[in-house]
Amino acid sequence: MMKIQPKNMKRNSRILLTLLGSAAFMPVFAQGEETSFFGSLSNLDSGQLAMLVILMVVLGLVFLLLLLLIYLMSFLSSVLEADSLKKGISVPRVSLWEQFKRRHVTGEVETASSPKGKVLEDHSYDGIVELDNFMPPWLQYVFVLSIGFGILYFINFSVLGWGPTQEEEYQAELVLAQAVEEERKLTAVSTIDEFNVVFDKTTESINAGEAIYNTNCVACHASDGGGGVGPNLTDEYWIHGGAIGDVFAVVKYGVPDKGMIPWQDQLSPVQIQQVSSYILTLTGITPLNPKEPQGEKYEPAIEQPTDVLTEDELELEAVEEVQ
Repeated sequence: MMKIQPKNMKRNSRILLTLLGSAAFMPVFAQGEETSFFGSLSNLDSGQLAMLVILMVVLGLVFLLLLLLIYLMSFLSSVLEADSLKKGISVPRVSLWEQFKRRHVTGEVETASSPKGKVLEDHSYDGIVELDNFMPPWLQYVFVLSIGFGILYFINFSVLGWGPTQEEEYQAELVLAQAVEEERKLTAVSTIDEFNVVFDKTTESINAGEAIYNTNCVACHASDGGGGVGPNLTDEYWIHGGAIGDVFAVVKYGVPDKGMIPWQDQLSPVQIQQVSSYILTLTGITPLNPKEPQGEKYEPAIEQPTDVLTEDELELEAVEEVQ
């Protein structure tokens, strides 16, 4: 009876025990995700939980079969090597990696002289002959896996309905985009100051500014802007400037020496912009009892277009008038 070398058997046993030990202690390394994993399990119904258990059992069996296959390959290799040595035949030992690579990666490529080797097809197109080339195993595996993935994808989305459809993903993206837009607007509103504020002439903004004015400003400037304790807001004369940035700064910081309090702690930047825009709409109206003008006359600066050419640049020539 053939005697098996105990050294190889011990080595194979150590390899198997190492793999089994790694599989047994894998949950220990996943303790950080234990809470989220069991939280997801609690949201599954009975059918989904049963399907998950079956899938886990199948994967476990596949893993065990893989370990058994590795062990049997190593055992068979040891047996053949011992038999060859007993018969006095020197057989070069092929490593497990080389065996795996030949069987599953590169494959056993046939030579052209072999009947099962590369075959030229009978047809020819303009001198171009089709060659029936060897297909490596890894490419076959990718092809089979793509088919399996397509089947599972179809079952998941079209039969079981576990995954979100394209319409559901689109709606979720819309909700996310709306949230991002709202956050962007809030950030933009909070950064309004006297340097970047603009005159907002929209009806919504003017109405909001009028409501703020009637609540906080009529006591000093009158309901029609004609002035009282504070200056007249309907004429063209301004003490601190008549631009939207100037009005915004006066409302925001106030004029303590004149008795006007700062409103930056009671009004938001967008509310100060609204009331400042409304105040500018009062210019030119006729109040019931206007106060005398104060300050200097404000004339808005007219911006010249940057692309205007001068007479020299246009190369204009004077033309004499013919009598």
